[in-house]
Amino acid sequence: MTGLRHIAVTSAVAIAIASATSSSSAQLIVFDPNNYAQNVLTAARELQQINNQITSLQNQAQILINQARNLASLPYSSLQQLEHSMQRTQQLLAQAQRIAYDIKQIDQAFSTTYAPASTSGQDQALVANAQTRWQNSVAGLQDALRVQAIVVGNLDANRAQMSALISSSQGATGALQASQAGNQLLGLQAQQLADLTAAVAAQGRAQNLETAQRVAAQDQGREQLRRFLAPGRGYQPSNVQMFHQ
Repeated sequence: MTGLRHIAVTSAVAIAIASATSSSSAQLIVFDPNNYAQNVLTAARELQQINNQITSLQNQAQILINQARNLASLPYSSLQQLEHSMQRTQQLLAQAQRIAYDIKQIDQAFSTTYAPASTSGQDQALVANAQTRWQNSVAGLQDALRVQAIVVGNLDANRAQMSALISSSQGATGALQASQAGNQLLGLQAQQLADLTAAVAAQGRAQNLETAQRVAAQDQGREQLRRFLAPGRGYQPSNVQMFHQ
């Protein structure tokens, strides 16, 4: 500001000298150096204020641009595909044959079909239970293979989604897009864990049914042997016709 004041005073003095040495016929002009210097200083202050306002508006505009970028939504969404994959896996688990994932149904089966062989039951009942247990084991193995097929089939879709999400995350223009990409990656990971859980559950179910079948078969074998060796119920020879005349 001192420099501006010095310039204003110097200009005023120069104008005053020029006016004094002008032709005598020229009209005398009254000039107030102090007033002129004050006007120059006022104009300079106003110009500085305008420059400050322009700078402030530019900063505010940049802040708004950054906020808009941070609030911009991610253009890619994998939610629908993830939901579809999880629904397919859940449907397969719900379609489990014979002994499914139901506590009441399991308890009922182990109190009847897989229960210890009764000493008073008919031989036909023992055979029927053995046949049912075998069918349960086969159904469990088939269900496990179906779930595993779905899980393997989801691998290609999951790989494509992961690639798209990583690309979207790397090209994110703001915090919201980066956060949404990260959340979707977590969703994809959760879906993969759900597939893994389903595969493990299906495989465990098949193995458990197979183990239960072997245990029940051993118990039934002991009962059948007891009946075979029991007095009065042992083996009775009989004539068997192998060929028809």
